[in-house]
Amino acid sequence: MMLFSIIVPVYNRPEEMDELLYSLCHQTDKLFEVVVMEGVCERSCRKVCEEYNNEVEIQFHRLDTGRSERRNEGMRLAKGDYFVLLDSDVTLPNDYIEKLRKALTDNYVDCFGGPDTMNDSFSPMQRAVNFAMTSMLTTGGIRGRMKDKSKYMPRAFNMGFSREVFEKTGGYVDMIGEDTDLSLRIREAGFTVRLIPEVFVYHKRRIDLKGLFRQVNTFGKARVLLSKRHKGSLKLTHLLPACFVLGHLLLLVLALAWSWWFVLPILLYVVTLFVDAFRQSKDLKTTMLSVVASYTQLTAYGLGFMEELVTHKAEKQAAEKLYRQ
Repeated sequence: MMLFSIIVPVYNRPEEMDELLYSLCHQTDKLFEVVVMEGVCERSCRKVCEEYNNEVEIQFHRLDTGRSERRNEGMRLAKGDYFVLLDSDVTLPNDYIEKLRKALTDNYVDCFGGPDTMNDSFSPMQRAVNFAMTSMLTTGGIRGRMKDKSKYMPRAFNMGFSREVFEKTGGYVDMIGEDTDLSLRIREAGFTVRLIPEVFVYHKRRIDLKGLFRQVNTFGKARVLLSKRHKGSLKLTHLLPACFVLGHLLLLVLALAWSWWFVLPILLYVVTLFVDAFRQSKDLKTTMLSVVASYTQLTAYGLGFMEELVTHKAEKQAAEKLYRQ
């Protein structure tokens, strides 16, 4: 039986680790270990890990390095055959490990990615952010909904790969967009990669609109860096947020200069977002926040992409600084 090593980087998030470890304690398949890699921070989760140590096998380590190196060191210290990379702000359904083992047993893949979704514990803001990050009407729509699941690009909030993959690729590079960079290098090395839709997580992003803007703005900058490292990786879909920003500006200028009719495409998009968000949430507050979060996501990504395309500032800064600024 394959031993899974679950690698979790964490920084100032003891409450998140408590929820994640609680969900891991209730797994129907117990053949795994947890390797917690904490950065040097004020609010350590060491005590939380110690509380669960009798129920789940946990390694706790503290490193004064960035997130990528902590993940790499966690995999060096791990005992498992297959590494599962999770963010600290996720929780797992009780059959996550069971379904992952079955999927890999029935149809083994060197590297997998899983989608994210929400559950009843999410606040209206968390539901809105989830909508913005997963809707087919925004840039997040490909998560878990691709027709060709072999083309999926796993993200480190829910992905995994074999020890052989880690040893051959060297793991993560200290850069923004490090999980996409690794996914591309795994493919370039000839390993198999696939989305496993049934192996999902509840991604409880604890951010407000300001935090969402900062995070997605960094994603936009990362896309430019990735296009330089991996020739041919930039697709037309990656340009859509920038087109969204420029298109809105153009329509607003035309509306002010000539006719309000130019605002109609914007209103149509807002109504479409509203209807889709209300269809999913059945809650007016969540729906309104979802529309705002979607605009925040698209605008932030587009502005980040265009800024990095012109200034090249992000490639000169440490990834950890960009993630925490």
